[in-house]
Amino acid sequence: MTITVKIGEAKTRLSELLARVEAGEEVVIQRGNDPIARITTLAPKPDVTAAIVDLRALRAKARPVTTEEILEWRDESRRYP
Repeated sequence: MTITVKIGEAKTRLSELLARVEAGEEVVIQRGNDPIARITTLAPKPDVTAAIVDLRALRAKARPVTTEEILEWRDESRRYP
């Protein structure tokens, strides 16, 4: 649901409006009859910790890489001019 308020009303009721935004509503602020701003909730941050744990588990299953292999991968693109 979207709530539309004038600037003065938004300044007076800011805490209440923010509580309604946290509850999932959207607030549009108007200057006169022209909408000038929209207040919505922020997207939740992705859970980076879970991704790191998954990557470490995958890496633990992989075989070790030798220095020679790393140098071969690096030099692979240098073979063809």
